[in-house]
Amino acid sequence: MTDRLEVGRINRSHGLRGEVVVALTTNRAERVEPGSVLHAGERALEVRSSSPFQGKWLVYFNGVDDRVEADALRGAVLTAEPLDDEDELWVHELIGASVVEVDGTERGRVESVLANPAADLMVLDSGALVPLTFVVEQRPGTGGPREVVIDPPPGLFDL
Repeated sequence: MTDRLEVGRINRSHGLRGEVVVALTTNRAERVEPGSVLHAGERALEVRSSSPFQGKWLVYFNGVDDRVEADALRGAVLTAEPLDDEDELWVHELIGASVVEVDGTERGRVESVLANPAADLMVLDSGALVPLTFVVEQRPGTGGPREVVIDPPPGLFDL
């Protein structure tokens, strides 16, 4: 089984028919399209319908038909299988990746990704912060971790 990724959280119930308010932690709205399957712990929840609501989503799940069942889901972390999209950089694939400049200069490994309004930042084991906007290529590692190629502006790594 593939490790599931956190995609959202159920904030609260809404109304009397089992609808819940979901705050997505992903920018991929297809996670709440009808037919999508999300997991609250080991419980699989299939999306019956959804609609945007005050910066969040109102979601009906199959089998959650009243407020009592919806209230039982309050606070649940929603997870899902990773999406297969070669054009996207996924945080779970960046962690541990080797970072190298286009000229071959090695800059370290990604320890975490820090959310930032302008651009998310890769936090390297050297302590350097590298905006994801400087990533020009990603490739599978040869016998090791994934490699991320960056094209940073001059001075980014100068202290």
